[in-house]
Amino acid sequence: MSAELTHQIDKLRKANRKSITTAVMASIIAHVVLGVVAGIWIVASYIQKDPPKFEAPPPPAIKIPPQTKQHRMNLAAHAGLAAKPTFKARLVSLRPTEFALPETPTISMDNMMVPDPSTIANSMITGLAGAAGAGAGAGMGLTGAGGTGLGTGIDFMGIRANGKRILLLFDVSGSVVNKANATDMPLTRIKEETMKLIDGLPADSRFGMVQFVRNHKIFQPELVPATVPNRDLARTWINTQWSETGTMPRSGRGVTHGPDGFLSVLRRAFEMKPDLIFVISDGAFWRSEPSNEKIPTDEFDNFFREINRSDLSRVPIHLIGFQMRPDDKSYWARIVRRQGGSLKEIK
Repeated sequence: MSAELTHQIDKLRKANRKSITTAVMASIIAHVVLGVVAGIWIVASYIQKDPPKFEAPPPPAIKIPPQTKQHRMNLAAHAGLAAKPTFKARLVSLRPTEFALPETPTISMDNMMVPDPSTIANSMITGLAGAAGAGAGAGMGLTGAGGTGLGTGIDFMGIRANGKRILLLFDVSGSVVNKANATDMPLTRIKEETMKLIDGLPADSRFGMVQFVRNHKIFQPELVPATVPNRDLARTWINTQWSETGTMPRSGRGVTHGPDGFLSVLRRAFEMKPDLIFVISDGAFWRSEPSNEKIPTDEFDNFFREINRSDLSRVPIHLIGFQMRPDDKSYWARIVRRQGGSLKEIK
């Protein structure tokens, strides 16, 4: 029994050795195969070329150089250019005479005065702005609207004021036409004064015009730059579209119906965002709806109260009145004074 048991044990040991040897050989063969495959993969990765890649270059960086202080100083100097003064000397009689004294002849002072460099520069800049067209004009206009200053001093019918966005409101009703003729200030004279004002504006300012009776007629929907083409356009509009009959039918060319009369004109005027307004009228404003009546003063008070609440600053209003009634003059003197403007009556 012991010899047979010993024989069985030896037989099991031989079987175990054989199994271990087989497992070790299989592991070695597997590692060798994996090593060969890995080597082939590495060699192939070096031999094979990378596929082409298409990449777009980054967009170029565009840098706009900032404006220098010198440029701002040049703009400020340009805005400070004032129009050439005019002389309106007249012979005045101190007592009644049997004959009328004629006005003094117009004498050109250009050849008698030293040339003003600012006037020459202003005319050159105005010409360049006109040649540049609407694009250049709009750019300068935006500078004016930005609020860098109140603009240069301007003179209109004896009133001196400052502004870069000027709006003119003309009452061309029958009563105003008759009173203007009676005061030796007919509409033809007012048109001449208007063109003199527009021609003297700096190139970086803007202007607009509105005629009204109870309806109204607007030169342009917005304030336009004071360039040479726009000045020519204004001259054409004044010569061809100015109402001199004292009426403005609703069916007329370019006429807008305003049910509230001058109140409708004021609402449209403040939508154009001026910083200076001139009004030429006799101070009596009427409307046709809901009935033919004079506009109550409390409605004007409510309008200006609402406007001054919504705006950060009051817009100066200068009124040039013809033979005003005492109550109208008293009321509008208070309104324009509250707005920072003035009233001048022509009798």
